Amino acid sequence: MANERIILGIDPGTTIMGFGLIKIVNKKMEFLQLNELILNKYDDHYMKLKVIFERTIELIETHHPDEIAIEAPFFGKNVQSMLKLGRAQGVAMAAGLSRQIPITEYEPKKIKMAITGNGNASKEQVAKMLQQLLGLKELPKNLDSTDGLAAAVCHFFNSGKVIDTKSYSGWDAFVKQNEDKIRK
Repeated sequence: MANERIILGIDPGTTIMGFGLIKIVNKKMEFLQLNELILNKYDDHYMKLKVIFERTIELIETHHPDEIAIEAPFFGKNVQSMLKLGRAQGVAMAAGLSRQIPITEYEPKKIKMAITGNGNASKEQVAKMLQQLLGLKELPKNLDSTDGLAAAVCHFFNSGKVIDTKSYSGWDAFVKQNEDKIRK
């Protein structure tokens, strides 16, 4: 049996939520879907959050992803925008967590770096690289969906890499906890 898994990538937003799905078969990516959820037709912020939650649950129930990769909010100057974006991200994460799906969060620069090799790449550069990587025939008008897809591809590229989450109080603590890494 082939080693398969599905990754759902999400670019959270309160105007447009972008998402993309890829299937990994024997360590090779296959494009499944990309789309966006248009939210600016809803005036009420809480209604937008409800729709984000429901649509994420619908995607999970339809595609049965094994993992979710989500773009972390970037720090902007507008605190209200950050709060709304954080809520949108939290609601999408809650939907995944309610179905016991592991979630990994990636900074926008990390996603851009994984896709293009440049952490400061434009949305257009990311979209064009995804088009080449996955053989997409055309790109969507809004690039929020390719941002969601980029989160999924970034997660695939980072799969299996050890992310050290330990904290150390200094070099002595590091050496003590990592004696197997030291050449003698």
